[in-house]
Amino acid sequence: MNLPLRSDPAWHPLVDGFPPSWASGWGQDRFGVFVEFTLQGVQQRLRWIPPGHFTMGSPRDEPGRGDDEGPQRKVTIGQGFWLFDTLCTQALWQVVMGENPSQFQTSNRPVEQVSFEDVQKFLSRINQTCPGLDLILPSEAQWEYACRAGTTTALYSGAIVILGDNNAPALDSIAWYSGNSGVEPSELPNGEDSSRWKNKQYPHELAGTHPVAMKDPNLWGLYDMLGNVWEWCADAWHGSYEGAPVDGGVWESDGPSADRVVRGGSWLILARGVRAANRDGGGPADRYDDLGFRCARVQS
Repeated sequence: MNLPLRSDPAWHPLVDGFPPSWASGWGQDRFGVFVEFTLQGVQQRLRWIPPGHFTMGSPRDEPGRGDDEGPQRKVTIGQGFWLFDTLCTQALWQVVMGENPSQFQTSNRPVEQVSFEDVQKFLSRINQTCPGLDLILPSEAQWEYACRAGTTTALYSGAIVILGDNNAPALDSIAWYSGNSGVEPSELPNGEDSSRWKNKQYPHELAGTHPVAMKDPNLWGLYDMLGNVWEWCADAWHGSYEGAPVDGGVWESDGPSADRVVRGGSWLILARGVRAANRDGGGPADRYDDLGFRCARVQS
């Protein structure tokens, strides 16, 4: 597909100065506009997330809802931004940081066992390596806006019906969660023992992460926004949305030691936790084998 002219009033990301010096590829497909960078042979694509409005949080009758998902509120994302189309992979972490902390090591699996503090070091180093790239963590509002991709249902693919703790059939096509995250011993010999997990969507004895981009993306071309690994956001943790900003900005708290928001659920999480509105928090030094991240870039 040919790129539209810059004079098109709906055209936001491609402005004077595009493509940037760090770009190794760019274009447009059925999901929208993308740009790519490459480091030591590792390519990462970013998707354009257009500005807009959405309702953040979940309605009281949504299956699996937690009290910290409200009250619902209208949020305006006034400035478009770029977002990794996948979770940060172990391959990208390795070329930037020179080591791989992950429990389940394969280059195309998401990096995990990285703390919020670790991610800040990664961002500093990759931005020094690629001047002008200017990666950050998304705000919690940016994350949910991008996850929903214009939808209003529990999942970006539609509604959720929870048949059991580890069984929500609608998740199978879009997310790795406790019900379908089984792995073979030859694939991940150190996988988590899942033999006692009850009511699984599919039988499995071991479970763990899976390579990125194996499930269907959302309408904006973003993979694994639900499941596989939790994703760090820039915001400090708050137990509700009372007093939260409505401009999509980062909601801070007292000092760098504050807990931080994580979103999206993971391969280890029950079905109820793998929804667009579900949220949790963790200490800035916490590291878990189901916790990773993806990067954003605000368009100047």
